[in-house]
Amino acid sequence: MQMHGYLNWGTVAIFATVYLGMVLGGLPRLKLDRSGVALLGAIGVIALGVMDTEQAARAVDLPTVLLLFSFMVVSAQMRLGGFYTAVTQQVAALPLGRNALMGAILAAAAGLSAVFSNDIICLAMTPVVAQLCQKRRIDPVPFLLGLACAANIGSAATLIGNPQNMLIGSVMHLSFGAYVRHALPPVVISLALLWAWLVWGPGTRNGFAGAVSSPEVAAVAAGRRDAPDIAFDAWQTTKGLLVACALMGVFLFTDWPRDVAALVGAGVLLLSRRLHSSDVMGYIDWPLLVLFIGLFVVNQAFESTGLAAQAVGWLAAQGVQVADPGPVFVAGVGLSNLVSNVPAVMLLLPHLHGFDAGVSLALVSTFAGNLLLVGSIANLIVVDLAQKSGVAIDWRMHAKVGVPVTLMTLAVVWAWSRGV
Repeated sequence: MQMHGYLNWGTVAIFATVYLGMVLGGLPRLKLDRSGVALLGAIGVIALGVMDTEQAARAVDLPTVLLLFSFMVVSAQMRLGGFYTAVTQQVAALPLGRNALMGAILAAAAGLSAVFSNDIICLAMTPVVAQLCQKRRIDPVPFLLGLACAANIGSAATLIGNPQNMLIGSVMHLSFGAYVRHALPPVVISLALLWAWLVWGPGTRNGFAGAVSSPEVAAVAAGRRDAPDIAFDAWQTTKGLLVACALMGVFLFTDWPRDVAALVGAGVLLLSRRLHSSDVMGYIDWPLLVLFIGLFVVNQAFESTGLAAQAVGWLAAQGVQVADPGPVFVAGVGLSNLVSNVPAVMLLLPHLHGFDAGVSLALVSTFAGNLLLVGSIANLIVVDLAQKSGVAIDWRMHAKVGVPVTLMTLAVVWAWSRGV
């Protein structure tokens, strides 16, 4: 009994330390990011004897990890083929006025993010959008903030648009087609509200004082880019699009396990005479995969203490059902901005049941990423690349768009979930 109590307290200490690292983005005085913290946490519970290596391996939801890895391969193929940059340049070349151009960019970002990674879309589109605005001498900040918000919103339309949706769909065994039918209307409405706010909102129509944008500054900043633009390759792009379309068809119209189908698709793409596998693997987000694996192990160890079940039981005794829409909204928004989307979803998933709860969690945890600048990796990618293109965006500028748009889009999800 004494040893059992020791293990429980040790597990709680590790769990608390790991999620402190999720909040802070690392641990003080240590050169660790969230992935490093999660990995050390997993090592800690194994070293403590809470679980052995076989139990730790079983704690990892392998279908989720395989699905995530496979779509990283697909996204790498599209990026190496120059697809994302080419699409953005085609949209930018359209003879449209400011407001129509804004709508086209938002639609492109959202549509691409629904199938590919929202982070990758922001990585590819941000420099092109910044250059477009500088060339036309229009304020780039609304376009760049709109890009980040649209990528986040659009990624919620499917169960492959972002990592947390992949996790929810895999663990809760949600139907891909049914999810799209339920999620697409609030996503489309939310995109329309985002466009309207960027065009007419009181916080944006008067411009963003403090942003730096000029061709001269951009030219200097261009020399500090991480990598040059990748030339468009029609064959590699076509190959990637064929695999992506085939996978969408499999997900929508068959019962073939999504992780297996995606893994086969990734294997097809790796069979290439022109793109070396090491080049593709260089675009895999290995730290994100490590984050998933580490958190699976740490969360399972914490679940084994029974403390989470006791907390849920206590809340139920107070009349609060964790799976109800209200608690899902509050916890989803709060935790997503406190510890980030993926850790938040991992904390909530064991206590949720049913299709409606899964859809609500996916939409809420994704839309909540627009609230604060640090709420989504996509936001940070846009701000970082905008800086390198000569456009400075701070948290106040982001809040002018992020806060009202998040409140409006969450209201849409709430109304939709209630059948209004």
